[in-house]
Amino acid sequence: MGSERDTRPVKAAYQGRYGPPEVVELRDIERPVPADGQVLVRVKAASVNRADLDGLKPKPGFIRLFAGLRAPRSHGVGLDAAGVVEEVGTGVTRFRPGDAVMIDMFAAGQDGGAFAEYVCAREKAFDTIPTGMSFEEAATLPHSAVLAIQGLRLRSGRTIQPGDEVLVDGASGNVGPFVVQIAKAMGAEVTGVASGSKLDFVRSLGADHVLDYGRTNYTRAGKRYDWIVAVDAHHSILRVGRALKPKGVYLTMGGDTGSIFSALMGSLVLSRFGDTWKGLMLWWKPMHHPDVDALKELIAAGKLRPVIDRRYPLSEVVAALRYVEDGKPSGKVVITFDDA
Repeated sequence: MGSERDTRPVKAAYQGRYGPPEVVELRDIERPVPADGQVLVRVKAASVNRADLDGLKPKPGFIRLFAGLRAPRSHGVGLDAAGVVEEVGTGVTRFRPGDAVMIDMFAAGQDGGAFAEYVCAREKAFDTIPTGMSFEEAATLPHSAVLAIQGLRLRSGRTIQPGDEVLVDGASGNVGPFVVQIAKAMGAEVTGVASGSKLDFVRSLGADHVLDYGRTNYTRAGKRYDWIVAVDAHHSILRVGRALKPKGVYLTMGGDTGSIFSALMGSLVLSRFGDTWKGLMLWWKPMHHPDVDALKELIAAGKLRPVIDRRYPLSEVVAALRYVEDGKPSGKVVITFDDA
């Protein structure tokens, strides 16, 4: 620790009420101070996730029971960031000032706060950024890429095998591009579902086949798959069952309230009968370090790359959230900082 601590206020995105991206504003807050076991990081880049928008509304609605009925209990916005360790609390052993790290604030036990000049959280929420990777690229990984690699594995440890036919519903957004690339690296034959204007982008990720969801409903197309990952569910698990091979897997990471309850029922009840598994991904472990290590290996081998669609300065965080809310990105949207 230095002998004198900087006490100047810092900028951070603030959510005082539920609503669209326009409820978010920048405020001056006190610079965080790391407690025992905590790490203080000066943020160099952050990235936007659909989960950030789900927290604004919130979506699904029952999340209010945990996040606050009338207004959010946590006012920070944003999950993913990358930056440089500024200071560490007593008991921190893995990091020291000057280290380049990335964080998923959910792993820190916080609903948000990555869209800020400084973040402070428990040591376990951080990991070092991949060798040779920029802060902007590293900021895209913690939430989305970890979700992606875990979405290709069941709680039992069962995962896809070389030659499996895998469909990724939502292949062009935050998580989907990582799923496509990881599945290809594992030897799968991958079909990506996206809007017609984004099919070329999905092909550029390595997808063997693409489907325009505006023209083709994959649950009615007659094709069956070994594994279906729906980043944001739009079909009931009963309909999806028609697109699964015997012993196939359908896994979703989110969706509207009805779709989530349907998928939850599948996870807890329906998947206990029959030879297919259909349901909600309940075993997600944010910033799970073995999975982060696996991602780093894929990146080092040239089999996985973050794709950044657009960059916004912190002062335009509302515009960044709106761009993602409107479903425009092909890949990730990054928040940049003046001194990065």
